[in-house]
Amino acid sequence: GQAIRDTARLQGALAGLEVPFGNDLLFEAEGLPGFVLHAEVCEDLWVPVPPSSWAAMAGATVLCNLSASNITVGKATYRKTLAAAQSGRGVAAYLYSAAGAGESTTDLAWDGHGLIYENGDLLAESERFFGDRADGSGESLIYADVDLDRLAQERLRLTTWGDAVEHHRERLSAVRRVPFAFEAPTRAMSLVRPLDRFPYVPSGEADREERCYEAYEIQVHGLVQRLRATGIEKVVIGVSGGLDSTQALIVAVRAMGRLGHPPTHVLAYTLPGFATSERTYDNAWGLMRSLGVSAAEIDIKPSCRQMLEDIGHPFHHGEPVHDVTFENVQAGERTSHLFRLANHHGALVVGTGDLSELALGWATYGVGDQMSHYNVNASVPKTLIQHLIRWVADTGKLPEEASTILRSILETEISPELVPGDGSSDTPAQRTEDIIGPYELQDFHLYYLSRFGFRPSKIAYLAHQAWGDSATGAWPAGLPESERRAYDLPTIKKWLQVFLRRFFASQFKRSAAPNAPKVGSGGSLSPRGDWRAPSDASARAWLDELERNLPPTS
Repeated sequence: GQAIRDTARLQGALAGLEVPFGNDLLFEAEGLPGFVLHAEVCEDLWVPVPPSSWAAMAGATVLCNLSASNITVGKATYRKTLAAAQSGRGVAAYLYSAAGAGESTTDLAWDGHGLIYENGDLLAESERFFGDRADGSGESLIYADVDLDRLAQERLRLTTWGDAVEHHRERLSAVRRVPFAFEAPTRAMSLVRPLDRFPYVPSGEADREERCYEAYEIQVHGLVQRLRATGIEKVVIGVSGGLDSTQALIVAVRAMGRLGHPPTHVLAYTLPGFATSERTYDNAWGLMRSLGVSAAEIDIKPSCRQMLEDIGHPFHHGEPVHDVTFENVQAGERTSHLFRLANHHGALVVGTGDLSELALGWATYGVGDQMSHYNVNASVPKTLIQHLIRWVADTGKLPEEASTILRSILETEISPELVPGDGSSDTPAQRTEDIIGPYELQDFHLYYLSRFGFRPSKIAYLAHQAWGDSATGAWPAGLPESERRAYDLPTIKKWLQVFLRRFFASQFKRSAAPNAPKVGSGGSLSPRGDWRAPSDASARAWLDELERNLPPTS
């Protein structure tokens, strides 16, 4: 950690010119805000406090190591561990280049190992021992995209980062900044860095088991702890035959098993209304029976008709008026029944609404998916719920009968089923994604807005890079070919505008959200945690930025 500083006097054509020299120098690009470079040498990375740690706290975002490191068995893995950790601790990019072909091998050998990390993530790695190629070539080049915005946002969010900088302010004041000219490319460029279409869902098969295991364990642990704390031994849950209630029901059954209770301590109810389809009704009943829970049915249509009569709604007089009041009367009746059932049985109402619905305000305030005693799904986005259910179905975690029903639920059109159709088609009268946009695209927008706070035009650019061509990039394991879609830039812009309007207008619903466990590193929208925001914020600045930097396209 000792600073080495001095000046060097150049000879030859630049004789007499003094230049700064040392490990306390930061080189700040004049043409690209946020690009601040620091260089250290070889075993600087091996010491307890590398010079790059001070440099990062002083503002460096790109840390380089020009190393004369030789290679021995196992050393490359250790290098990667050090570089990954340093980029993570420094919330920076770390570029490592080891000595390679051409160095003397009298007593040592060299592999020319090159690495690029960003905040702990490996972006690029070179071929090693490239000097042994038959053609005699002895050079290797790797490159990667470094997201300077991401690094800046991460440092802002990491409160202990600011604490460390303040604690070492005197030491950091000695760091010297040297400006240098840098001309960033202005033409449109494609990314070379890996970019997941589904940021909440692992693409690789190897990551699948771990991600799903952890997600379920977090959800189950949260519910178990709430039941233990309250002394309640039973839960009430509404089962619709849709994705969210399916996931919550599986979690509830697992929680009962963890507590030593039978699945019959889960009091599950299907609550058919005016638009409940035969398919979802059958799936709800089939799932409840296959899981062995206490299953029952309450037809909410009579109580809804009474409410519509009480308020003088036209539907009561035979008029086919299916407005928001008509819809919310059904949502309200379902929630009212569930809460009173919980009172009656000494139980706790388990919520089913997911993170995507919270983000888009796709829930009725005070009732429906917005309200419960404890919501196990509140920080799980729709795309991850689909993935978790598919994983359970494919890996035999439940009886085969249940797995068959889970696959049917995954293939069912997503709909709130609140507006009846004309009975002439299997397609529901309401298709959720026709109204609020494709969940796979909106979850992408949600991740980059809530996790990193990126400006809308950058989110649109990233979405187009990820979703512009269905033939490129990795897809999550098990996703059917028929669901591997692509979106052009105008479509992405359209749905991003919908997302921004709905996201900011719906904060008041999130401000009253029930308790729920945080599941993913992508964050939650809890008003007590990751997303503490005013309920009357405006989307105008975000929409204007998108329009300004992504002009209308025909």
